[in-house]
Amino acid sequence: MVKSPIRLLAVDIDGTLLNPEFQISETDMAALRRAHQQGVEVIVVTGRRHTFALPIVQQLGFDLWLISSNGAITRSLAGETFHRDLLPAETCRKLCHAMHDFRGNTVLTFDVETKGAIVLERMDELTASIQRWLEKNLQYIDFVIPVERSLTTDPVQAMFCGPIERMHQALKALSRSGLENQITVLRTEYAIRDLSIVDILNHGCSKGHALERWARHRGIPREQVMAIGDNYNDIEMLAFAGLPFIMGNASEELRRNGWAVTRSNAENGVAAAIEQVLGGSRVGVS
Repeated sequence: MVKSPIRLLAVDIDGTLLNPEFQISETDMAALRRAHQQGVEVIVVTGRRHTFALPIVQQLGFDLWLISSNGAITRSLAGETFHRDLLPAETCRKLCHAMHDFRGNTVLTFDVETKGAIVLERMDELTASIQRWLEKNLQYIDFVIPVERSLTTDPVQAMFCGPIERMHQALKALSRSGLENQITVLRTEYAIRDLSIVDILNHGCSKGHALERWARHRGIPREQVMAIGDNYNDIEMLAFAGLPFIMGNASEELRRNGWAVTRSNAENGVAAAIEQVLGGSRVGVS
């Protein structure tokens, strides 16, 4: 048996593991299963809530851990919690006050699996894409006015969702909030859908910090960590990994970091990257 050059493989979901039809291709599925069979630990790292990511991750067919909510929660598929990095309720109150003009774009999430896991004041300013996401999560949604009334416990995160230009305005407002030393601001953009999600987490919380924490727990040096992602919220994760790959559908801004570029999510980019590292092939990777 040839010794694997990696021991831990971190994979994003949206825009990476999922193809444009929001499915895992059979080719990508087979590649991840081969990596697992060769002794590589696979961990899925996503901006999705743990529960919303589960149906996708369970399709892989083997046991693994899931880093969700952009690094805030690390939990097994069976529900065992390794780490939580919640946003302090008082900080979230200050945030809601500073972002008063964006209340129609504000969503809070909590680490519960009941109604109230997702809280917002109204839906009318959210884009069609986010509305569909909300409709799929209706059993978890509670409408609270003002939204601060829901802050009886620390939330997982706050989110501002809407068209890209509107969210650029939100980012400018956040830069004037005076909260830069209390929060982490992450953004995800899907230009083809004119959708941007600005995630607000506890200071120092990110996919990269969570992956580093997990690798340290497993005793795996970063040189033996591979990560595959496609969006701005993956940057910290990719920066930590010794072997970072970005998808062919990633923005030009991410390409400027000099990371290896695999195929797009429509062309089995996850499998192409895994094949280069574990199979010796360089087809489809630059």
